[in-house]
Amino acid sequence: MEKLRLRIKSYDQKLVDNSCKQIMEVLERMDTKIVGPMPLPTEFKKYTVNRSTFVHKNAREQFEMRIHKRLIDILNPTQKLIESLSDLNLPAGVDIEIKTV
Repeated sequence: MEKLRLRIKSYDQKLVDNSCKQIMEVLERMDTKIVGPMPLPTEFKKYTVNRSTFVHKNAREQFEMRIHKRLIDILNPTQKLIESLSDLNLPAGVDIEIKTV
């Protein structure tokens, strides 16, 4: 049994959810078996920066970036389905990895 695994990443949670909705609508129209979307743990990247360049060494600012992820598995994909997924127009800032498992 062949599986197609989609990993969707973005810094904005709403973008991830909206693109998952778009993908799910395309998959439901094609009448395929789907597992997901499963939320993966949110990845945090934290950065600490000095507030000033020369004086006030102890004054620091902290920033964080959150990377939201979702996982969708497609069971027994067809070539037509893969083409329709590649033609999908998703918003900027959304990264999709397509892998066969």
